[in-house]
Formats: sequence, C-alpha cells, structure tokens
Amino acid sequence: MSRSVKSVLVGLAILLTTSFVLAAPPDAVAKKRIAIMNFDFGTVQQWWSGNWDIGKGISDMLVTKLVKDGTYSLVERKILDQILAEQNFSNSDRANPLTAAKIGKVLGVNAIIVGSITQFGFDDKNFKLGGGGGSWGGFGLGSIGKRSMKAMVAIDARMVDTSTAEILAVAQGQGESKRGGFSLGGAGGGGGGWGAGGIDMGSSNFQDTILGEATRSAVDGVAGELISNSGKIETTKIVINGLVADVDGANAIINIGRDNGVKVGDVYQVERVTRTVKDPATGKVLRQVTSVVATIRITEVQTSSASGVTTGPAKVGDVIKSISPGN
Repeated sequence: MSRSVKSVLVGLAILLTTSFVLAAPPDAVAKKRIAIMNFDFGTVQQWWSGNWDIGKGISDMLVTKLVKDGTYSLVERKILDQILAEQNFSNSDRANPLTAAKIGKVLGVNAIIVGSITQFGFDDKNFKLGGGGGSWGGFGLGSIGKRSMKAMVAIDARMVDTSTAEILAVAQGQGESKRGGFSLGGAGGGGGGWGAGGIDMGSSNFQDTILGEATRSAVDGVAGELISNSGKIETTKIVINGLVADVDGANAIINIGRDNGVKVGDVYQVERVTRTVKDPATGKVLRQVTSVVATIRITEVQTSSASGVTTGPAKVGDVIKSISPGN
C-alpha cells in the first residue's frame, strides 16, 4: 500500500470516530496540546564526530522548558517516537508543514512545532577538533588551537496548525556564550565527554559548557516566542465516541485508541442504550436514548484500542463518550 493511500485511510479513520468542535469555551477544553518534532540540522557543518543528534537534543530541551512553563500540554517523547515509526515518514517529510499536520492529527494535538538549527558551533571558523574525540578535560590544546572562541547557536521554529497545515507563527532563538574559551568547556573544560558518542544535552556537564550556555539561550528565545504566540492556536475540543469491546471485572477494553485522540489518564463516560426511537413510517433509527452507568479512566493506550478501570458495571457494547463540560 502506498504512503499516500495509508495517510488517507488514517485520516478517514480519525474522521469517522472523532469530531472536532472549534472555538470551544475555555472551561470546555484543557490546555492547548502540542507536539515538538526533532529539529533539522542538515545545514549545519558537522564539526563533531560520532552520532550526536543535536536536533533531538534541542527538541528535548524545548519540551522541558515548555512543560515547566505550563502554557501548553505536550505529547510524551515515547508516544511521538512510536507514531513516527508507525507512519514511516522520512526526516525530510517530517519537516514539511503538510506532513507535520498529518502527524499532528494522529497525535490529537492542536499544533505541531517543526524547526531547524541554522548555527551550532563557534565564532572561530578555523576551529577544528582534530582526532576522533576526547573528554571535556583531557583533550590537549594542540588539537584545537590556542585562540579563544565563543559558542554560537541559532534556531528557527514554526508552529503548524494540524487542521489546516497553516503556519501560525514563527519563532527564532539566538544564543552566544557570555564567556570565551579554548574548549567546549570554557577555559580548559572539565567534566563530561564528547567525540565518538552522543552527548546528553540536558546534563549539567553540557549545560556548564560555553556551547551549552549558547544552546540554552537560543532555546529560551524560541520557547518565549512560542509561549507569546499561544493565542494563535485555535482551541479544538476533541469529542470521543467509541464502544466497550471487552470487560473483565472493573477492567474494560474500548475500540478506540491513540489514532482517535485517546490518552492515558483520560476519563470518559460509559453510557448504555436504554431505548431506541425509530421512524414509524420507515423504521429508520431516529435516536438512541442512553443513561450513564459508569466512567472509565484510561490506563493503557494502543493504536486502535485502549484499556482502563471503570467505576461501575460496564458491558460489551456500552457507548464511550467524552465527559461534557460541567459533568
């Protein structure tokens, strides 16, 4: 099956099981929910050796910054990685607003953040690391040169509406270390490691370096602009409709999952059809009258199903619905 056909089928499945009500009142919705893709760094000249993914590192730093701020609700990294693996989009596709919007719909988010790293290094263009690696404190000045340098980082980000693929806002961040040094660690380095492997950009070892200082400043700049532009995201209320597929005591499995916007921790009403009203002339079902018999709190989510704990006697075939505001 081609990628385009798979995308259409995924979209149809979402539309059949999930309805979207735009401009819902503030008390009817949670925080605006976003996901942050790994930043592209293909235009940055790779002066380091090994498999250091600075795009993922900066994305993780931005997630941490926004979670601490509290303006947005963010998708967990492991969920995002799983969706990306399932959708099988290439790295170049993921940076495209249209593709990003498709991924965002699968994740059930209001907007998705994509971006690129345009600068990541030092103001000395002749700077070279030399060999295959070393440690922050054990490199030897001969492999770098004795001129002092400053670290410089620049990031561009775009906020993409998942309903329209429109770019709602752009954010930029630039960082420059306030101190110079002969090494990644400043005047002589100290602690941590670099070179043949990757670096944990959230660690204190990296944060304490001149490159870490510049990166943090750039991330703070992007985060600030994304926060200030939160009002440009049109609030979307996701209304869930599904059925109970299996019951084992207080545990139940429902026939909708991650593709429909279901998340761990969500609470839904369990309703039972008590009366069916039909057109006496045609026999067509006009409406089904239901009553609430329980709620279900989701504890595990898969692509097309989820499981949770109920507060009452649920049965196979019972209806799963979002809890209305005020209930």
